[in-house]
Amino acid sequence: MASQIREKSSTDIYHVVLRGINKQVIFEDEEDFRKFLFILSDCKETCEFQLYAYCMMSNHIHLLIRTGKEPLGKIFQKLECRFVHWYNNKYERCGHLFQNRFKSIPVQSKESFLTVLRYILHTPMKAGIENVPGSYPWSSYFSYAGA
Repeated sequence: MASQIREKSSTDIYHVVLRGINKQVIFEDEEDFRKFLFILSDCKETCEFQLYAYCMMSNHIHLLIRTGKEPLGKIFQKLECRFVHWYNNKYERCGHLFQNRFKSIPVQSKESFLTVLRYILHTPMKAGIENVPGSYPWSSYFSYAGA
């Protein structure tokens, strides 16, 4: 079955979700989180996109981005390939790490941008892995809290 065409955002802003295949854990330890952030930062430079928010949970990732030089598909092709290659080498495994294609939801207005931003930054609290907002280290919460 052919993949459906992604809905294009009039603002070029998207809420992107990457999930581990079969809900598999993506981040086994701190090194995995750090490596993903490093690759994300590097791709941000080379693909010239803006990153407004992120939250990396054990088995999925939320990103709020505005595309730039590269289209969304190319950005995530580079990001996923680099991380999966590194991950598979580290854990001596092969095959897919992420479930299907990444999910992208167009953000069309200021109101929906703020809703998605709040959703991403509060994900650790909703999941019950933090009691105080901002105590979860793998989220961009601190960049908004001024820390």
